[in-house]
This record gives sequence, C-alpha cells and structure tokens, in this order.
Amino acid sequence: MQAPLVLGRRRLMQGSLLGGSGLLSACTTAGSEAVSLPPIRAQTDRIFDMAVCLRPFRAAGPRLDTERMGNTLVVHNYGHGGSGWSLSWGSSALAVAKAMEPSPREVAVIGCGALGLTSAILAQRAGARVTIYAREQIMDTRSFRASGAWTPDSRIALASTAGPGFATLWEQMARASFKAHRDYLGLPGTPVEWTDYYSVRTDQPPLQPLAPPATPALDFASYSHLIADLTPQSHRLAPQAAPFRARSVYRSDMMVFNIADYGHTLLSDFFTAGGKFQHADFHSPADIAALGKRVVINCTGYGARALWRDESIVPVRGQIARLLPQPDVHYGLGYRNVYVVPRRDGIVVQDVSGGDMKGYGDSNETIDRPESTRAVTALADLFSAPPAA
Repeated sequence: MQAPLVLGRRRLMQGSLLGGSGLLSACTTAGSEAVSLPPIRAQTDRIFDMAVCLRPFRAAGPRLDTERMGNTLVVHNYGHGGSGWSLSWGSSALAVAKAMEPSPREVAVIGCGALGLTSAILAQRAGARVTIYAREQIMDTRSFRASGAWTPDSRIALASTAGPGFATLWEQMARASFKAHRDYLGLPGTPVEWTDYYSVRTDQPPLQPLAPPATPALDFASYSHLIADLTPQSHRLAPQAAPFRARSVYRSDMMVFNIADYGHTLLSDFFTAGGKFQHADFHSPADIAALGKRVVINCTGYGARALWRDESIVPVRGQIARLLPQPDVHYGLGYRNVYVVPRRDGIVVQDVSGGDMKGYGDSNETIDRPESTRAVTALADLFSAPPAA
C-alpha cells in the first residue's frame, strides 16, 4: 500500500484519464463504494492569479534558538522550508514558551506571516500584550502565496544535517499543529477543511523539468511515518470504483488551508484579543534592539537571510496558479507531476516536475506564466481525453 501523499509531494503519481466530459463516475461491484467527481475546468483562460513564494529552507531545520541583544531576548522562529503553515502552531508554541520564561507583560513579534500570526496569538493566550511589527500584513506576505496543503515535512531539513533530536522535535511540532488546526474546522469561511486526494497514474508521460536542477539531488528528511496514526492511510481503488480510467488510482485525505479565509481569521483573532500592528521595516538586528522591547519573537521567514545575515537559509522557489473556484470541486490531484489543491479561494495548480529540487537556490520571484500554463494544460488532458472504446 502506498504511503499517504498529502504529507509531502515527492511521490505524486503520474497518469491520464480516458473519460468524457460531465460528471466523472464509475460503477462498482457489489459492496464497493461508488466514486463520482465533477471535472476541474482546467482552462488557461480561467487562471486569475499566479504567485511565487520563496520557501526558507535550512538544512539543519528551523531556527528555534534564542539570543540576547542588550536587554532584549530574541526568540527565533523561522526557516521552515515548505512546512511553514503546517508546523506553524507547534513551532510557535515552542517559541512562545521560551519567550514567556522571563514573564514579560509585552511581547513584540517581527513578521506577520503564518509563523508571526500564530506566535502572536499564542503569546496573547499566554497573557502578554502583543504588537506585531512588519512591513506588511498577512495578505502581502510570502506565506499568502503558499499552496495551502498540510505538508509538515516538505523540505523541512536534510536527513544528513538535522540534529539527532530533530525528528522528535518535528513530531512534537507536527502533532501540536495538527491538533490546533482541528479547531479551525467547520468555522465560517472554511479556513481549514479535509478533502479527498487522488494520485492518478496512466500511460501519459509525466511533465519533465524544463531545465535540470543546478544542484544535485539532496536527501531531504522524511518524517511522515512518525505521525501516520493521525490521518487515514491511502488506498488503491478497485478498477470498477476509480473515477479515472488509469493504471492505478490511490485515494487519501488532504488537509487544506483556504489561505485567504484562514489568514483573515487569524488576523481577526489577533486584533479581537487586543493585538496591535505597526508598520516597520528592519534592516539589521540593531533596528530590532532599538525597539526597546524586553522580548521579541523573530518570525521573518526568508527575510531573515538578509536581516540576520543567515546564509544557512536557501531559497526554494515555488509558483502556483489559481483557477477560478468551483464550488463543487472538493478533491485534490497528483497527475503527471501536476499538483492540485482544491482551495475555496481558487483551485491551486502547481508544476512539481523536478521534485524537491525544483526551485532550489532560486531567489527569482518573477512570475513565469508559461510554467503555469504548462501545468494547467497538462491537467486539462485528464478531463478532455476521448472516452475509451
């Protein structure tokens, strides 16, 4: 049985659909579950948004240590690779525990992305008055450009570089985050939800990288087996039950963050609890020390590379396209190295050819429209191929 695919993107299965238009369905044998899915309208003229995110990868894993700058205690909480949203609550819980050790009345948080907002909210719950200092609010951060799927071990560290206790620490963060995300299920706006995910393989060739990666493949750490008990296992569908005519179809479950709703919900929670936001642009750690705050939590993500002169951060470029939302589409896909996340704020389509090395070391945030066009066009094949004879 194949391991769940929603914890990472390394093993997306390729394939093609031999099916007609309209509702995709399949008859099943007695006692089997019928699967019916509305087709995704994968047309390039339905792309209404494209965005590039630079994931802050650190070979040793996220930076979660502390340092003193005069009278200021700085708690670092950055460098989560492709797992920022997924690990946000667990990582921020660790950071806030350190921040609250000196019992401060006030806490300053630097950054208003996924880690900044969760750190701020948890510091409020711990009894501190919190001000977020950042150049922009969540809607304009790199966090807002993420794909929006629960991927807690996506480029989180290198297996050969992470410390001996990191796997245990990662599991603690993942379990705490999973529990916190559950509290956002069923809320107005659907900030977090569960959907089905189909990994489809047929005889269609997968998308190949347009250019070979500049860096040889690295051994990224994979820890999903440590939390296999949290989510249902994937299952191969019987040929009669699969909604795609394919060599193989696996179905699993995907936790989705509808980032527009989720980001606004977190920001609203922060302000409702009395939080303050102040526009600020920091150019060096000395600027942070000049705030005169007793405790600061540094959640600057990729920005920490320049701000903290942290050369251990490697940018990993990722681009997504969003198709116009379809209210009836509530399933994700892995097909021909195309990754689909069915968000309510737009169906995310991403070219993941090249695997985890795609975009590694690339700090270019310019949108590449042909990349997204290629992915959407490949996805269209799944729903436009003629029916089998």
